[in-house]
Amino acid sequence: MAEREHWNSRLGLIFAMAGNAVGLGNFLRFPVQAAQNGGGAFMIPYFTAFILLAIPLMWVEWSIGRRGGQYGHGSLPGMFDTLTKNKVAKYFGAIGILISTLVMIYYVYIISWTLGFSFFSLIGTFNDFHTLDSMKTFLYSYQGIGEGYFDSQWPAYIFLLITLAVNFYILSKGISGGIEKFATIAVPLLIGFGIVLVVWVFFLGTPNPELPDFSAFVGINYIWEPNFELLGNSKIWLAAAGQVFFTLSVGMGTLQAYASYLDKDDDIALSGLATAGINEFSEVVLGSMIAIPIATAFFGLAMTQTIAEGGAFDLGIIAMASVFTEIPFGNVLSFIWFFLLFIAGVTSSVAMAQPLISFLQEQFRFDLKKATVAVGILIFIGVHFVFLYLDHGFLEEMDYWAGTFGLVIISLFEVILFAWIFGMDKGWEEINRGSDIKIPKIFYYIIKYVTPTYLIFILIFWTYQDAIPTLLMENAKDADIAYRWGARAFMTAIFMSLCGMIWLAWKRNNGKPYTQEEIEGGK
Repeated sequence: MAEREHWNSRLGLIFAMAGNAVGLGNFLRFPVQAAQNGGGAFMIPYFTAFILLAIPLMWVEWSIGRRGGQYGHGSLPGMFDTLTKNKVAKYFGAIGILISTLVMIYYVYIISWTLGFSFFSLIGTFNDFHTLDSMKTFLYSYQGIGEGYFDSQWPAYIFLLITLAVNFYILSKGISGGIEKFATIAVPLLIGFGIVLVVWVFFLGTPNPELPDFSAFVGINYIWEPNFELLGNSKIWLAAAGQVFFTLSVGMGTLQAYASYLDKDDDIALSGLATAGINEFSEVVLGSMIAIPIATAFFGLAMTQTIAEGGAFDLGIIAMASVFTEIPFGNVLSFIWFFLLFIAGVTSSVAMAQPLISFLQEQFRFDLKKATVAVGILIFIGVHFVFLYLDHGFLEEMDYWAGTFGLVIISLFEVILFAWIFGMDKGWEEINRGSDIKIPKIFYYIIKYVTPTYLIFILIFWTYQDAIPTLLMENAKDADIAYRWGARAFMTAIFMSLCGMIWLAWKRNNGKPYTQEEIEGGK
């Protein structure tokens, strides 16, 4: 009988898992979150949440994935169904597939911006745009949400098509032949690019001696000197907790999908920590040492904080592109920065498609090519809504419900399912099976008690603070309400379709997945 795919090497697995985690959030979102939440003051709750939320959830998801793979499942519906006899659990798995699919739909469009800016950097397209306002106009005209340099959205559309082609070419080659091979090249490359930029930051120092406060070292100190007085602000703790969901890609079903291609006794404890280590190096060392120090050197700390309030794109794209037009070899450094973002984005986006591809293969007998094409068509159709209605809140609506709120829902459900329904004793045995290290027993209690409590607190606070106002569209423009309802209808349609497919699969054979031999037509 033909077996499911497996990773060719442990190093390839670690790079693929790290690539899944290392994305735009490490280099764009993290610096903004730190700048908005007190710099060094943010780091204490960040590492607290990393230990109490991210690491436990990471081990739980690797365990669920590896265990599910032994039953032939590479997506959450089947994985959840193996943990409990409750018939509802598999439909929570549909939310997991929904989240990863929806996030990929808008994520590939954002990634395509970085590819476009990589190209523009090389050919010097925006060399004359030295101010923040002029660069913002350039970006908005490129996105089609304002007038400026571009007369049409064709350049943005072309780079979007290239980005989609790169993603689905990699996916068409499978786990070991596509994702693993790409990750073993991409992850070291993006880390190398990041190190080049960090080294340059240290040589950058104070560009204008007449402005000693405009220094890269001021930005570095801001990140690493905690203001303990700010730790009483709950907003900082919640922002830090939110960041850790992005930093290890938990709550999306992607870690589980990758882990399902492990053997039963393959280590996940040490491999998981190695993956987390690569991610943290990329985020905390590289992510914090590039955008904020560079912006501080050219705009000053106060202005950098103001820029960060505008969001990740204002700091990571507009401000950084403006800086690179002012310095020697700026085109080269600008290319390195934006291509680093592109590589980081693709290593994450390919992971987002894998749960749905696995689901179609295992439950509906799609071969790899057919599953990849089917998912590619869905993403292609969906991204057009984001592309055309970017200025009307379509992306923001999807990002909040799928890329923010939904992550907490899935994370809370899976940790309760794993620790309380499946049972923490069995769960702890699962985590430690084949382990190359001894996990401290304290994590037994963290996973069972602390992590779910932490998640419940976040869910309650976010529901009160953001979810209800967002649901009621209290801050939406009147002109955008119809488009936001369209985004909700689109998300609901995909969710109902997934639930229907799950119902059909379980009606057919109680959810038993097709074997690789059956998928390939052997039976």
